[in-house]
Amino acid sequence: MSMRFYVSRDAGAIAVGADEVALALEQAAARRGVAIEIVRTGSRGMYWLEPLVEVATPQGRIAFGPVTAADVPSLLDALASNTPHLLRLGVTDEIPWLKRQTRLTFARCGVIDPRSLDDYCAHGGYKGLAQALSLGPDAVLTEVTASGLRGRGGAGFPTGIKWKTVAQAKADRKFIVCNADEGDSGTFADRMIMEGDPFLVIEGMTIAGLTVGASKGYVYIRSEYPHAVEAMNAAIAAARRGGYLGDKIGGSTTSFDVEVRVGAGAYVCGEETSLLESLEGRRGIVRAKPPLPAHHGLFGKPTVINNVLSFAAIPFILSKGAKAYADFGMGRSRGTMPIQLSGNIRHGGLFETAFGVTLGELVDDIGGGTFTGRPVRAVQVGGPLGAYFPRALFDTPFDYEAFAARDGLIGHGGIVVFDDSVDMRRQARFAMEFCAVESCGKCTPCRIGSTRGVETIEKVMRGEHVHENIALVEDLCNTMKFGSLCALGGFTPYPVLSALKHFREDFVPAPTTLQAAE
Repeated sequence: MSMRFYVSRDAGAIAVGADEVALALEQAAARRGVAIEIVRTGSRGMYWLEPLVEVATPQGRIAFGPVTAADVPSLLDALASNTPHLLRLGVTDEIPWLKRQTRLTFARCGVIDPRSLDDYCAHGGYKGLAQALSLGPDAVLTEVTASGLRGRGGAGFPTGIKWKTVAQAKADRKFIVCNADEGDSGTFADRMIMEGDPFLVIEGMTIAGLTVGASKGYVYIRSEYPHAVEAMNAAIAAARRGGYLGDKIGGSTTSFDVEVRVGAGAYVCGEETSLLESLEGRRGIVRAKPPLPAHHGLFGKPTVINNVLSFAAIPFILSKGAKAYADFGMGRSRGTMPIQLSGNIRHGGLFETAFGVTLGELVDDIGGGTFTGRPVRAVQVGGPLGAYFPRALFDTPFDYEAFAARDGLIGHGGIVVFDDSVDMRRQARFAMEFCAVESCGKCTPCRIGSTRGVETIEKVMRGEHVHENIALVEDLCNTMKFGSLCALGGFTPYPVLSALKHFREDFVPAPTTLQAAE
């Protein structure tokens, strides 16, 4: 009887040596004449413990980590003799950081072989599609709407309303587009789910296609995600072989197929109309709205565009019911959010939990504070266009409306932590520079405003007419916020204005003793 090991093939795990650990396991077992099986899974999301090695036992999977190739011989010795090992973490599901999560979307990630359709189905896969086929489009729309699911890509628009708009549109063809152009700093949930549970995304897109009357779907993945591209293509091929894509899917009379398209890495293509331009073979430039993509989208046809995490939530909603999903969360933020903790943090990784947990809990308790051990000074939530929150706002619950009320945004759920050594002037300058570099150039507030923003903040940093230039930056931010065509220019003011508001001391030099006396 062979021993079964589980080692992640997630890009994050590979980056710290998971492939080398898997190879070392094979070679060490061969030298000892021990039969083993290695299953390459996705990541559990505990990145500070990667490479994580799990071994199947009668008590459940036992985890060891972080494991290096050099640790493999002693690990095998400990398993053979049933003795303790320094890297032993116990039963994986009992690890406190993992156990306290509410994993609805990421329940299978790190558990199954992401290339195996049989494994996916054995763990509840395609039950949502079966239910959707049984219910019919109108009932599916009712379920999705009742679940309270909102777009997980940043805007938070109700998914049910978007689907209903496309379903009611009259056209000879309709499309489903999965926005996998995950470009926010500190975010990796899309990549994790595509690499660790790709069939889930395909199932969610298929349900959307059946519901609105679309026969073709596209997954738009940024070129920096080669492992995700490979995983999605492998899963699409397996789904076709299994009868879950193509003609008469799932034994029905309906057809639906999916294709992966790789983007060139432009941040602005995360905006839905720029994405459509790129999909159609043109440069990614924002379209003026209206018309909305739901009416006039890909190739001029009605199109559902949702984020990876939005599609990935759909199978649970259909298989377990809208109420089971809506029972989690608070206010208008229903269900769970896969929160990504990164930056200067002790326990970096993905933590899926219901909306309502406070920012302080996420950073201090779940994240364990800073990696350096220095005090947390600022936290940026929502990617490079998200606001900087000081410790005074750590009581803010993770909720769309709660963050908006404090001039912040949840975005894609990324949290980047900074300790007290951070220079907030540099962070404000970076936001403007990022916008200038990534702007598609179509609208003046974004194209010109961001460049002038960099120049003006640099004047503040040099101490030139500080108060006047700060006032100019604030005025410039208001112009960008209300005059830009899309969220790139419209949201760039969030990090800049929040840095000015909450960390003013970094911008305005302290008065000298003589000035204070005067």
